Amino acid sequence: MTAPGESDGDRRGAGAGRRTDRSRTPESPGVLDAVGVVFLGPGAMEIVPYRVDPPGPGEVRVRMAASGVCHSDLHVLDGDWTRPAPTVMGHEGAGWVESVGPERAPGTDAAAGPMTPSGPVAAPGPGGAARPGADRRPRVGDFVVLAWTAPCRRCASCRRGEGWLCLTPAGSGHRRAPGDVRIRRPDEAALGAYSGIGTLGSVQVVAADAAIPVDPRTDPAIAALIGCAITTGIGAVTRTARVEPGQTVAVIGLGGVGLAAVLGARLAGASRIVAIDRNAAKLDRAVELGASDVVVAAASPAATATAVRALLADRPHAAGSSHDTAGAVTGVDHAFETSGTVAGVETGLAAVRPGGTTVLVGMPPQGARAGLDVYAFVESGARILASSYGSAVPAEIFPEIAGYAVEGSLPLERLIEERIGLADVPSAFDALRRGEGARRVVIYRAS
Repeated sequence: MTAPGESDGDRRGAGAGRRTDRSRTPESPGVLDAVGVVFLGPGAMEIVPYRVDPPGPGEVRVRMAASGVCHSDLHVLDGDWTRPAPTVMGHEGAGWVESVGPERAPGTDAAAGPMTPSGPVAAPGPGGAARPGADRRPRVGDFVVLAWTAPCRRCASCRRGEGWLCLTPAGSGHRRAPGDVRIRRPDEAALGAYSGIGTLGSVQVVAADAAIPVDPRTDPAIAALIGCAITTGIGAVTRTARVEPGQTVAVIGLGGVGLAAVLGARLAGASRIVAIDRNAAKLDRAVELGASDVVVAAASPAATATAVRALLADRPHAAGSSHDTAGAVTGVDHAFETSGTVAGVETGLAAVRPGGTTVLVGMPPQGARAGLDVYAFVESGARILASSYGSAVPAEIFPEIAGYAVEGSLPLERLIEERIGLADVPSAFDALRRGEGARRVVIYRAS
């Protein structure tokens, strides 16, 4: 099927678009024709061609290889979250660097000021070896995963080492400010790029700091998911909660992020991993990925939490951090709420042991509120943590996870429900509304 405004030739080269001889200024190398899913306002989108300006200083142009279709995009489309329009959707993708913007003044960076000669610290690979591309800026030909937060490296959050909470990330505001616009309709009307990267468009100009080089042997579909779902889920377990070997974990909601959290718990050495969902197929997949137990979500959070404790009591965990001195099950050490629902939050709070941790990962509609018995919560000594982007710095965690994919040490391909074309995105959104399957990933055809 060919999307509106997308020729067979564009389908064949949707990843790179089509080179033309046009130029915006005598200094510009020419404009690319691309195609993407454009958000027009709540409930409205279209798949249309657009043009791409050359990258500016501190920017790169990326030909997309793959993009995930995430529930966050659906929240925007359905009006659950307020976002500007018109904007090319998508925030979970990977592709190839086609061009790099002009150099800045030697020894300086747009956001961070003077750079050290050695650049950023390389993220370690297996056995402590540096991973490909982790210690440098992207170059033409690099295979990159795009980050929806590109840390500026100079704000208070970045200086604390919390780049995922950056206050002034490059490309913020969905690149809607006049000086940030790099994509336009054929009539020159400006388009935004969701989260600064707009991965449901075949070509984008993004901040260089948002394009993280990874091992080019990484499956593009998996690489796309590293950009959001995989990092968010694994990072919540290994970085936000810092689950220790032998601890017990519950994961509530088994979409792409929840299944990644199951993998994170496996990676951390959790002794019990309880997967919770209403969908039997998702529960089966969680077992394939490493869940030790499953619970079908009940009508109430309290009933689901009771089922979790009963399950743990039926098969006691020898080390016993989830049991009291008499051997009674008191809950899991860590509960990860990844469904983005109030019921999921309340289930997590009810399922942890005294002193345990509930980690909020899923993003509900704006304005959603969960109930809490404050007295009982304080008495329990439990904790609530919020996990944004897995509490991870993209330049560090993306190459690390890509390494797991290339090595085959984690079955990350099982997070992919289906590989689709750009024209299939509306159907993918419908499947998300029905709660069907894991991630659907758009594959852009190579030129």
